Amino acid sequence: MTQSKFFTQGLQRKAISVAIGLCFAGFAHAQNADGTIFGHAKAKAQIQIINLENGTSRTIEAGKDGDFTVPRLPTGFYKVISGGVTREVQVVIGTGTEVRLDDVQTVTVTSSRIRSAIDVSSAESNVVYTNKQVIALPVGQDATSIALLAPGTVKGVGGFGGLASFGGSSVAENGYYINGFDVTNIRKMMTFFSLPFEALNEQQVKTGGYGVEFGRSMGGIINSTTKRGTNEWKFGVTASYTSSSLNTKDDKVVISREPEDIKNGNKYVYYTNPANRGSGLNTSVTAGGPIIKDKLFMFGMLQANRTNSDGYGNTGSSHFQNNSPQGLLKLDWQISDDHRLEFTGIDAGGKSNSIGYNAYLDANGNQVDPVHYSQTHIGKATPTSLEYKNHFEVLKYTGYLTDNLTLSAQIGRTQNSSRFIDPQAFGSECPAIFFNNAWQGGCFDPNHPTVRDLKAPDDGDSRKGKRLDLEYNIGGHTLRAGYDSQKFVSTNAGYTYSGGVYYRYYDQTNRDGSVNGVPNAVPYGSEYVRVRHYQTTTGAYEVINNAWYLEDNWKVAKNVVLIGGLRSEAFNNKNADGVSFLKKDNLIAPRLGAVWDVNGDASMKVYGNVGRYYIPVPSNISVRASNSEYMIGQFHSFTGKDPKTLAPITLGPQIGSSIITGSLQAPNPATLADTDLKPMSQDELILGFQKALTKDWTIGVKAVYRKVQNGMDDYCSSGGIAQWATDNGYTKFNPGTIPTCMMVNPGNDLNLALDLNNDGKMQTVRIPNNYLGLAKYTRNHKALEIGLEHPFDGKWGVQGAYTWSRTEGTAEGFVQSDLQQDDAAGSQDFDFGSFTHGAYGRTANDRTHHIKLNGNYAINDNFRLGGVFDAASGRPTSCLGYVPPTVKDFYGPNGSTAGGSGGYTSGSSYYCLNEQGVTTLGHRGSGKLLPWTTFFNLDLSYIKKLANNSTLTLQWKIYNLFNTRTVTEIAQNRDYSRQDTLQASGNRLNLNYQIPTGFAPPRTMSLHARYEF
Repeated sequence: MTQSKFFTQGLQRKAISVAIGLCFAGFAHAQNADGTIFGHAKAKAQIQIINLENGTSRTIEAGKDGDFTVPRLPTGFYKVISGGVTREVQVVIGTGTEVRLDDVQTVTVTSSRIRSAIDVSSAESNVVYTNKQVIALPVGQDATSIALLAPGTVKGVGGFGGLASFGGSSVAENGYYINGFDVTNIRKMMTFFSLPFEALNEQQVKTGGYGVEFGRSMGGIINSTTKRGTNEWKFGVTASYTSSSLNTKDDKVVISREPEDIKNGNKYVYYTNPANRGSGLNTSVTAGGPIIKDKLFMFGMLQANRTNSDGYGNTGSSHFQNNSPQGLLKLDWQISDDHRLEFTGIDAGGKSNSIGYNAYLDANGNQVDPVHYSQTHIGKATPTSLEYKNHFEVLKYTGYLTDNLTLSAQIGRTQNSSRFIDPQAFGSECPAIFFNNAWQGGCFDPNHPTVRDLKAPDDGDSRKGKRLDLEYNIGGHTLRAGYDSQKFVSTNAGYTYSGGVYYRYYDQTNRDGSVNGVPNAVPYGSEYVRVRHYQTTTGAYEVINNAWYLEDNWKVAKNVVLIGGLRSEAFNNKNADGVSFLKKDNLIAPRLGAVWDVNGDASMKVYGNVGRYYIPVPSNISVRASNSEYMIGQFHSFTGKDPKTLAPITLGPQIGSSIITGSLQAPNPATLADTDLKPMSQDELILGFQKALTKDWTIGVKAVYRKVQNGMDDYCSSGGIAQWATDNGYTKFNPGTIPTCMMVNPGNDLNLALDLNNDGKMQTVRIPNNYLGLAKYTRNHKALEIGLEHPFDGKWGVQGAYTWSRTEGTAEGFVQSDLQQDDAAGSQDFDFGSFTHGAYGRTANDRTHHIKLNGNYAINDNFRLGGVFDAASGRPTSCLGYVPPTVKDFYGPNGSTAGGSGGYTSGSSYYCLNEQGVTTLGHRGSGKLLPWTTFFNLDLSYIKKLANNSTLTLQWKIYNLFNTRTVTEIAQNRDYSRQDTLQASGNRLNLNYQIPTGFAPPRTMSLHARYEF
């Protein structure tokens, strides 16, 4: 593809006033998918703006003071002309580009990274990466990998897919946009509609301080635009290849310290079978150009993605194959110079096929002794297929109604769904079996211990959205207003255990023979079983989120801009019957910013902003809280096991009380949330400056403070509520009428609708927090960022940043990394008051020190090097265990552990055992501090210019060049099990406590070929 001659010539000019923005702290006009040109000319001068790529032209008149602003411009290259003075500039997503036409010696210079001046019109923190820029760097070609280049971002735990954490937030608090349309999947806030890389034009990463046009996020914003057609036809063919044969073998081995694990064949805590294999091939073709010159343009992309893998575990293996074709069509109709219509459509469906092999069964399904860690596929084969569909369609209109009034309207939708196709209808008659710490044995499919409702529709999520934006310039004011509305629906199938029941076998390790709090129940060294039944219901759950905003950018003095705005949010979560159970309106989020152009030439900027940001309630809460979910567990001795299913042949008497959670009856919507629930928000303060040191170097410093207000999570204890009812004389109150969990503001008093007299009449009462025992939900983040940039000048360029930060609180956020629990806004952290004991401390995404460097070096016209370096201090860990029987909420209302914190069988608290086996209280982050993680990625590119302005590029990308295998995760549970942590002392310790369970990935490589013409 050829590059605009105007842009090429512009790069060769020398700058008198520097116009290079910092990568780590660029600042932007708050526009979803467009950019702005602003600046100064002679008073009342006529200014012509010409799009060099599609030929469109606008002419406006400068104000009496010579100032002008042209908003909502498509990204690309422009020529700006006034009074015989001409400038060529590039507009990038969400960024203001300054053009001065009253000084013939002032020239705007663009760089290969940030293609706009230090933006003295706005105080947003953002960085923009272009497609070509990302190609030149050794980073993954996906939204998250690109976002992690930005300072203030850290990589989350591997169990969450390595998503980005912004400014101390959890990885489930970000917002994602394509061409200005919100594509965040709010079921769990951890997935989003992914834009194929070859269709990516630019990606803007907002790390904080974003304007009122954006909301529903407390982390960061990843805002992407697609490529578009121009007046010149351009084509491209690409291929990329990855293979385990190119990579360094993962030779890390961690052996369990537990003798029972060795005895039972579970020798390894961390082990990668050398027989594992995998490969991936992605190919794409792109085409863009004019359908009608100067009027109608198109860009299209077709991409084929194919991956294959074979993985071998302890007592099973799998073969996996995935085919995921993708297609994109972008149409731009320039109706006239003042009116533009755009359509974007993406289809990204696919199908994966897998075959799971169960080493406990031979090919005919007969029980056999398994071969552990086999390097070939052995055992019974169970094929499974998954079909998935993803669609994205957006229509957008932009109208320049007058020189000063601009209107933008957008409507769109996203849809994603998936369904399993299994020819063997796994689990129809075989119960789920768990022993030796693994799903295994019997005749069920260990890949599917639960089975879905066969009558349920495909699981999926859909979004319909619309928005309207207005911008009006008058005098020194730029007034902006807008409204957007979203309807999100999550469809969720009901599930039960394979065969309708789940058996978990235990070896008796307590010498007193105790099980489930009953002494002398099963002799030491014998085996017993827990029998569990589980069922959820199918439903569709609707969430409606609306917002409006107002903003004024006021140029109060020649070099000073004040930005004031208000955003009003409204959230409405409904149950499967369409009844609202959590509805909040008119949540006001003020934003205030100030910018001082110190020298009046955009060479130094001092800025600050403060604002509030609300986040919606995920639809995951609607699914979990408002559907019917029932689970009952009972402990038994037993005699014999069925040779085919491994189910116990005869159960002995039940040992202790049943552990019951939930009900098969859907809860009353009025009881699912605090009637005075305050939606979660975050206040943020940013102060900083940018300065051009020379024409080649720019420096910036930024201080950030964030504080969560009115944190929300679910609370799942009924004991404290029942005690309040008793203390207040409600003798007929039945604690069984309380929902399993309810949404609360932890630390606040609880306002809840209850059937206090057991007569079906609900009364809303206020229950003091001392009955709940919950610590206040807190999270505070403070950071200092220092960055330096030398833009690419045709020979070399580098960007570097150092960030010091500290994040502390009683909660990480919407998800829980230590437990790798992804139930957004429904983690175990606040299920019981005792779980919050010792909860304050450094959170999982806290990295005190973080250094980032990236850049390029052109060896000659044909060879180029790219590098990315990242070094971060290790994350804190905790000592996790089980609450002791002495805590107030250990037992439920009926005196058993059902409904109490003692009923939880996963270590969910900061109580843990000391060396003497005595339960002691620690605090969040009190465990071992993990070591620094350091990696260096390298890109070697060969670039050959061919005939007819075509280019061939061959690339070799190496990730983690020096193969640094730092420990990234360790076992944080100090207690062996719930059953072994009930005594005053001498409780069983987990010998694998603090043993490594995860490492930085080994050195990997990928090969890329690209032909553009």
